Amino acid sequence: MDVDTSALFAPIIIKGRTVKNRLSVAPMTRISATQDGRATETMTGYYERFARGGFGTVITEGIYTDQAFSQGYVHQPGMTDEAQANAWKPVVSGIKAHGALAIAQLLHAGALSQGNRFRDSTVGPSPVQPKGEQMTFYHGKGRYALPAAITEAKIADAINGFAESAGRAIEVAGFDAIEIHGANGYLLDQFLTDTTNNRADRWGGATENRMRLILETFKAVRAKVGAKAPVGVRISQGKVNDYHHKWADAERDAEIIFGSLAEAGADFIHVTEFEAWKPAFTPGGPSLMNLAKRYAPKAAIFANGSLHNVEQAVAALDDGADIVTIGRWALANPDLPRRLSDRGILNDFDPTILGPIANIKDTELVM
Repeated sequence: MDVDTSALFAPIIIKGRTVKNRLSVAPMTRISATQDGRATETMTGYYERFARGGFGTVITEGIYTDQAFSQGYVHQPGMTDEAQANAWKPVVSGIKAHGALAIAQLLHAGALSQGNRFRDSTVGPSPVQPKGEQMTFYHGKGRYALPAAITEAKIADAINGFAESAGRAIEVAGFDAIEIHGANGYLLDQFLTDTTNNRADRWGGATENRMRLILETFKAVRAKVGAKAPVGVRISQGKVNDYHHKWADAERDAEIIFGSLAEAGADFIHVTEFEAWKPAFTPGGPSLMNLAKRYAPKAAIFANGSLHNVEQAVAALDDGADIVTIGRWALANPDLPRRLSDRGILNDFDPTILGPIANIKDTELVM
């Protein structure tokens, strides 16, 4: 390995919090909570392993935010009451014990819900059936349900669910920061996406209107957690059920989306693409992480998407990213930062770890 990796180990300050390096664990759905959504001892060991391995930041899997329509998966963890919040305490303690920043990712599945113990139906911005089929490695089966158009009252409930869960995550569980999941085809992204949002009210139409739910959610979370805790938003073009989706107005949409997040005061923006280094729209054009930095220059830019070799991770830091978030590469090398620092041998990713069900395996708890 002859690549200069020093840039990956430079500290960065995010809203007064010093993050020790530029390597973060990406959020990955691992459906290993109890049936009633409490984090487990297995999850504590799994997350602590990454922090012990030297990652500067650990972002959780998506945590559902209310006891209505937000849950997306069977055995998904929640943050909807004191019991769930308290169950996260040992997980957070394990992450922070090794000097890593602990970020709670909050998620409302919307129309992509495929396992919700509170409701038998789903909601979305419009009654548009999601593309594709449910994910079998998360216990899904068959097509996604046709969602009902979410009402104004339920939109308010969804926003409040994010805010209340964010409060519990910071005040009870002890997380350092909040990531609002506005990406990958889940509820907030369903509102942003023109093909799933056909509304004629203030939540639909122009990109500025379709962005409104993300911004209102951000403002509610910020108001709840106060000025000190970093709050960021995850943004993507592709979806878990539609990898190739692109924003219709291309760079103009990027300017509106990232610019509005900057204006709202997002402390970080987590952009994810299938291959993060590729042009976001036209051949030879800028990447999405580059556009995020251009239009939100004061926010820390987290970049995710197939950045699982050293050259690409380092190059991302020269293309707008401040922190690189790692998924598959981290599963293969939970001590990746230490291995890079020591010039150690890196393991290849074994996809069987996510099959037949993507829960945490016992072999992942051994360093």
